Amino acid sequence: MKLYRAEQVRELDRLCIDRHGIAGYELMQRAGLALFKRLMSRYPEARSLAVCCGAGNNAGDGYVVARLALQQGLGVRLIALSDPNRLSGDAAQAARDFLHNGGEVLDAAVDLEGCDVIVDALLGTGLDREVQGEYLEWIERMNESRSPVIAVDIPSGLNADTGMPMNVAVRADLTVSFIGQKRGLHTGMAADYVGELVFDTLAAPDAVYASVPPDAAMLHESQLADALPPRLASTHKGKLGHVLVAGSDFNMPGAVLLAAKAALMTGSGLVSVATRCDHAFAMAGSLPEAMWANGEDFDRLDQLLKRADVVALGPGLGDSEWSLKLWHRLANCDLPIVLDADGLNHLTQAPRQCRDWVLTPHPGEAARLLKCSVAEIQQDRFAAVRALAGQYCAVVVLKGAGSLIASSAGDVRVCPYGNPAMATAGMGDALTGIIASLLGQGLDAFDAAWVGVLLHALAGDRAAQNRRQILTSELIAALPEVLPE
Repeated sequence: MKLYRAEQVRELDRLCIDRHGIAGYELMQRAGLALFKRLMSRYPEARSLAVCCGAGNNAGDGYVVARLALQQGLGVRLIALSDPNRLSGDAAQAARDFLHNGGEVLDAAVDLEGCDVIVDALLGTGLDREVQGEYLEWIERMNESRSPVIAVDIPSGLNADTGMPMNVAVRADLTVSFIGQKRGLHTGMAADYVGELVFDTLAAPDAVYASVPPDAAMLHESQLADALPPRLASTHKGKLGHVLVAGSDFNMPGAVLLAAKAALMTGSGLVSVATRCDHAFAMAGSLPEAMWANGEDFDRLDQLLKRADVVALGPGLGDSEWSLKLWHRLANCDLPIVLDADGLNHLTQAPRQCRDWVLTPHPGEAARLLKCSVAEIQQDRFAAVRALAGQYCAVVVLKGAGSLIASSAGDVRVCPYGNPAMATAGMGDALTGIIASLLGQGLDAFDAAWVGVLLHALAGDRAAQNRRQILTSELIAALPEVLPE
């Protein structure tokens, strides 16, 4: 699925009108009808609506919904924060049609209580400043209401490009979005505001989409079958890659265990673990399928590197003298590397070009890599992941709700899967092992990264099954359920 910036969606609208002869008001009527049908399908017992309209085309869509509701015999309270007489173009026509059908525009003193459903048509994708004044007040009133809220195209106050609230945003139960999928509906804090997301092209011609290159693409579980085709009958472990997992300083022994187990469960033929000598002896019985090695013996480490195909570096690594020596030894090898956790923090101290590497920062680590604040990372995650990939010449996974995967050329994928139950220690270690395994199995860095993120998220969803919290080991155990046969 293609994702677009707000300005690109407006270009899609323009092309529908200018090149394909679809009147702007016709598009507005299609949008209002699509939302009204969805509203009645989800809330068939609804008998009254409150429709909150602002000043632009988003408001016009709201007036269309209100007119359709009137024509179906529903009670309608239309609250206009902008005088309908001051509207222009298609929005003005929608307001006139509503009034001509017996509609009444109410002032801001009206109460939302008693309405079965609230329609949010205050602010659209053109919002470029913080919400203030009367709009802020009405967004808060909608959020405080006990009635379900349906957002027209995007929850008012949510930035269509970044997925971040502009001071405040409507917390919708359902968002019906049109023409082009807005990238901001799928990352940042969007999941806290969008509710269920429904998309409708409004029957825009395919040629419209062919004319506007998307900004990013959405991942889908159906892509796994092509990315991971069935194994040949003659497959043996030597063909499935040898992953070297390195890390786990004192007090963090479980990190490499989780990464190694995730790599094996994802399909690696061989996994070696280089860690503190005490850990290697103590934990070998916990995962006998892996080969445990004394990571304090650097001659032994060099031997492991000669046999490995890929390195997973960073889980539990720490910042001791041993950690730094291990990092420098492995960072200078010629193998592809998946870098996570303290491995990323060490990279901030010794920046380098990281071709054939996959960096997997969470927002805090990303902020250190770009020498900025976490707030700046989250304010525009698309810009941040592209900046990281460009600066380090690497594939980058920016973790979080709506994880982003970027190539060094700026190609971005967005993962729509995953859930809050995955917010627990060790999840990043598992992701590191999964991506490293896929690199060892022959996928290039970008494909290994997005396939790994997709597998990780889907396994998390399978393990959670409406649970509040899961353990990383439970996610790893669910990997066989989401891997293609």
